[in-house]
Amino acid sequence: MVTKACTKCHRLMEEDRCAVCNLATSKNWSGFLIIVDPDNSPIAQELQINLPGEYALRVR
Repeated sequence: MVTKACTKCHRLMEEDRCAVCNLATSKNWSGFLIIVDPDNSPIAQELQINLPGEYALRVR
């Protein structure tokens, strides 16, 4: 299965639509980020990530 990223929240998944945003996903992404504790992560706060999970840094 191909890993895709949401075009809005950048969350990584294998579905064609994001489970969080209900928007289309893209196969064209780069950079890999794992957020475990978004409340205590300066990177998550900078990227406005509120849920733990796997994220892409750039999605086209």
